[in-house]
Amino acid sequence: MQNDTIVALATPSGSGAIAVIRLSGKKAITIADKQFRSVVSDKSLSSQKTHTIHLGHIVDNEKTLDEVLVSVFKNPNSYTGEDVVEISCHGSSYIQQEIIQLFLRNGCRMATAGEFTLRAFLNGKLDLSQAEAVADLISSDNEASHQIAMQQMRGGFSSEIAKLREELLNFASLIELELDFAEEDVEFADRTQFKDLVERINFVLKRLIDSFAVGNVIKNGIPVAIVGEPNVGKSTLLNALLNEDRAIVSEIAGTTRDTIEDEISIGGIGFRFIDTAGIRDTKDVVESIGIKKTFEKIEQSQVTIYLFDAQKNINNLETVRVEIEKIRNKYPQKPLLVIANKIDMLDDTQLANINTIIVDVLLLSARTGFGVEQLTNSLLNLINTGTLRNNETIVTNSRHYDALLKAFEEIQKVKYGLETGLSGDLLAIDIRQALYHFGEITGEITNDDLLGNIFANFCIGK
Repeated sequence: MQNDTIVALATPSGSGAIAVIRLSGKKAITIADKQFRSVVSDKSLSSQKTHTIHLGHIVDNEKTLDEVLVSVFKNPNSYTGEDVVEISCHGSSYIQQEIIQLFLRNGCRMATAGEFTLRAFLNGKLDLSQAEAVADLISSDNEASHQIAMQQMRGGFSSEIAKLREELLNFASLIELELDFAEEDVEFADRTQFKDLVERINFVLKRLIDSFAVGNVIKNGIPVAIVGEPNVGKSTLLNALLNEDRAIVSEIAGTTRDTIEDEISIGGIGFRFIDTAGIRDTKDVVESIGIKKTFEKIEQSQVTIYLFDAQKNINNLETVRVEIEKIRNKYPQKPLLVIANKIDMLDDTQLANINTIIVDVLLLSARTGFGVEQLTNSLLNLINTGTLRNNETIVTNSRHYDALLKAFEEIQKVKYGLETGLSGDLLAIDIRQALYHFGEITGEITNDDLLGNIFANFCIGK
């Protein structure tokens, strides 16, 4: 219940230099006051100004648990919109639990996952898309995902949707008004202006929907499958990209029998590299399973890197070209980067021959690191980050994407209705549906099940 005062550890569990314990609710300051002894005699937290910090001790009867700093935030000027107290204590797991148990015995209850942010939403401190961005910000592990989450948390996405919704709502009101004067056959909503608005909404929705293709891979990392025959240097390349010995490297063909995955940030964007088993005909049961997984990973990847041994195949390049074309034909929609590895073993004439027979090949030596930078630049060029660089709104949330698709569908119906002279009462139905889906994004339209699903994915303490 929202009337309860809740408490939780706001920093990661485990030992550290400090930990922060957060309380929120009507009695947060009163409860904290009972257990707090300021270094200044007779100093009460309840009488202090909001956004102030106080040094003292947390005590359980006469037992001192820890020396702490207590921050006081009074409603409505706090994260949750309620009275909030944050206690910075020493990071001992024992101290953290002792303080939390003390507050639980004195009128608090343990916060559920995301309950502080849920209260911020319910008290109007954040709209729903901003609240969801809090979770994205916490989980962001590269520059691009951080940038998108910050823009959404500041209200960039929701303000764009809210503005469109408000304009559409104004026209909806005028059309609803026309229905009250149906017998007089009057038009309060200028159809020409309304058509212009619908076209603008249509354009913005399409841009936001299209941005999800970029936003989704940025948020979740872009999977890149490294494939090729056994012993061409796939594991060495993975190690070179990660700058560590992540995969086992051996002269024995077929060493990698399962997929190995790791993620790095390139140009602020997360790439998840997948080192796969070498593709060849084999009677080894275990290796055959690994090769089957290789093709599964190609299916799941956004980008495929095909690696071949330039030294071994220098007199067999036409066969290599045929194998490359087979993969291109099998996965025509998937970007494919072709890399000739071990070029440090070849002379200039041989390198020129590779470029002549195989189109758009990257020359690389995974062992020495030559060409790795060109590879990372090529990977970045495959990803459309123009919208990110231009600070445009990018959709990363699948719930928002679904609501946008539904709103777009309703706007198409409104557009068709205007073009065919559909009556106001039928137009109003489609407009209401579009408004409903806009409201789903920002939280004007919501339900308990939806909120439960969203905030269940938060960490406790946030």
